[in-house]
This record gives sequence, C-alpha cells and structure tokens, in this order.
Amino acid sequence: MPADLAVIGLGHLGLPLAQAATAASITTVGYDPDPHTVAELRAGRLPAEHGCGGLTAADLRRMLSSGFHATTEDAELGRVRTAVICAPTRLGENRALDLTAIGAAARTLAARLRPHTTVLLESPVYPGATEEYLRPLLEEGSGLVAGRDFHLAYSPSRVDAGNRRYGLHNTPKVIGGLTPACTEAAAAFYGRLCEKVVRARGPREAEAVRVWETNYRYVNIALANEMAVFCHDIGVDLWDVVRCAETKPFGFQAFRPGPGVGGHGVPVDPNYLAYKGRTLGYPLRMVELAQEVNGRMPRYVVQRCATLLNEHGKSARGARVLLLGVGYKADIADQEGSPAREVASRLLELGAQLSYHDPHVTEWRVLGRPVPRADSVYEAAAAADLTVLLQHHRTYDLQGLAVKAQLMLDTRGASPAGTAHRL
Repeated sequence: MPADLAVIGLGHLGLPLAQAATAASITTVGYDPDPHTVAELRAGRLPAEHGCGGLTAADLRRMLSSGFHATTEDAELGRVRTAVICAPTRLGENRALDLTAIGAAARTLAARLRPHTTVLLESPVYPGATEEYLRPLLEEGSGLVAGRDFHLAYSPSRVDAGNRRYGLHNTPKVIGGLTPACTEAAAAFYGRLCEKVVRARGPREAEAVRVWETNYRYVNIALANEMAVFCHDIGVDLWDVVRCAETKPFGFQAFRPGPGVGGHGVPVDPNYLAYKGRTLGYPLRMVELAQEVNGRMPRYVVQRCATLLNEHGKSARGARVLLLGVGYKADIADQEGSPAREVASRLLELGAQLSYHDPHVTEWRVLGRPVPRADSVYEAAAAADLTVLLQHHRTYDLQGLAVKAQLMLDTRGASPAGTAHRL
C-alpha cells in the first residue's frame, strides 16, 4: 500500500524519525541503498555499526508490527506525500562535509518525485546547501520546479540518542522552507509529530541553526577540557568546581570534560564550503581552537594512564589495561567518532595489553585486530593493572568497580569522590 512518508537513510537520523512517525500512525516506508541494513531491519535487528539513534530492538519490533517497512526499492518513493532525506554526512578532506550520500539520495528521489510532494532535508549541511546543492539535483532529475511543483524545506535534526527526557515529540522542531508555502507544508507534517514547530525565515537560517548548535556544544566542551588539564596541573578538583559553578542560576551552563568528543554532530567551519568550491576567506577561530583542544584529549588521557602506572611502580609496556565503555555516548552502542579508539591505539603503541567491557558492544576492533572483551567486569577490573572509565553506562556500579580495581582512572567524573583518580 502507498505510504504517507518515506524516510531516506535508515541510520542515526532516519530511524528515530521513522519510529516517531510510525507511533503517530503515519504509514511509513524506510529507504536505504544498503541491502545489509535493510535485511537487518526487516529481521528485527538494529545495524548498530551505522548508528540507530538510541533505538532498542524492542522499539524496532514495535515499529515493524505497526506497519513500518524497510526497502531498497526506489519505486516506493514515488507513492508518498512526504519524503525526508536523512542521509549521513561526515567530514571529508580539509574538514569539509561530504555531501555525497545526500546527492545520491536526491538523485534517487528525483527519478520518482511527483508534483505536490513535500521534500525535507534533515542531514547536517552548510548554510545554503538546500538551495544550492539539493534543489538543482531534485529539479534536474524530476523536471519539476521547487516551490512551484513541489515543496522543499530544511529542518535540522535534534536527535539526542539515549536521552530519556527529550525526544522528537517534545523537542521544538525548526523548519525553513524555500517559500512560505513550503514552510507551511513542512509545518503541517512535523506538527503531526512534534508539540512545537518553530518557523525560520528560510532554509539558510534553519541550516545555520544546526551549525550553531553543534559548534556551541563543541566549543564549550573544549573549554571544559582545557579547564580539566589546567585544574589538574595546579592541584584543583575540577569536578568540585563544576559542582559549585552549576549552582549559578544565570549566565552559566555546565559542560563536562571527557576523553574526547565523539558522535555524529561534527563541528562545522563554514570556511570550507566544498560543495560550491568557495570559501569565506577566513576561518571560525573558536571552532578551530575547539578542534585543536578536543583533539588533544585522547593523547592526554593516555599520558595520565602512563603517569598513574609509573607512580605505582609499573610501566605502560606490558601493563594490563581495561577500558570501560567504548561508544561515543552513554547507554548506546554507536561508536561514531568515539575517542575510545584513539585512546586504545595509543595504549597499544605503548605496549599495553588491552581488554574492554561495554554492555552494548559485543565486538570491538582497534588497529585492525580484535580487542578481548571481558565477560565479568568486576573480575576484569580486579585483574587489570589499570581500569579506565571512558563512558559511564548506567549499568556500571562505579563504587563497586573502584573497590575491585587495583588502579582506576575516571575520565567522566562519575565515580564517588575519593574512590578513583579523576580526569
């Protein structure tokens, strides 16, 4: 049967949208060009290697029982009233966003695009990409004109994987259409899913919202990371500083340091507008500095590991090191951009003997070879020379682990004060 909605790209952006639409009784088809992804979803399994936006297997089963259908057949795109492109974008050369997947999705959709369809883009892009990159592909491939024959709008995804408080339904949805009619068509669709819709002046403003939100997070985490190193060097308990500072009811929002910054929300420097082959002629200095600071954190964590081992009469070479939590975020399996991989690589280069534990990741490879997974996290912590908490999953009893561990470094400040060394 024809679907009301096609979600194009069944990864960390597309799956949560498809889940929300299915829950709202919107007949939804999910399109992905990867046969493996589609086969896994049809079998009720989540392709965690691509990210699933925090969905669980139970969520997927409910979607399937409610009529959600995953496919590689592009013919189904020609029978929908709304199509949302959720293709992945990653940093390519010169830290420019790679829009290849968006281009492929646009060409596939354009060949099937019908008049009066509403086309929405949620993938991270540079300001101007909807009009200057996506629109021509859709128009050339379909023979239709955006804003006249079909509606076109941009809406930045605000998926926060694993967040139990805020989901798509209670997070305001920003939309910016090519024309006022396009904006209203987008508002009509998202109004079926969200409690609040916020109208931007146009797609460029909506695209810039995504850039600002991502860069805001990245820059403030960099400040927290820089303060972590500074406070350690002068003998100040950073975590006590954070605890006190966040009591200020105005002018301050607490960000916490960590071993690095992962996730799909990569920082964007609009100096690199690769899809048009042009630049602004100047960088965003705050973003550049944030990239530099955050990029140093895995190396700093390894330095702290080596120092702690040395202080306890052990060398990093030959030391048994247990890493806890290898995903980029707590309580999910997604490893996109996780600093755990660089931390592990550097420890291996120092000659350490690695093992890991993560309740959500059953297999993990570093430098092309598998890392042994601990069956019992308590026994592994007791046997290791050093246990390093990289991600604080809810299932971890950190007080109990700190008692079992010979030596423990907590990079998340999650363990009770005095029970472990903290970043």
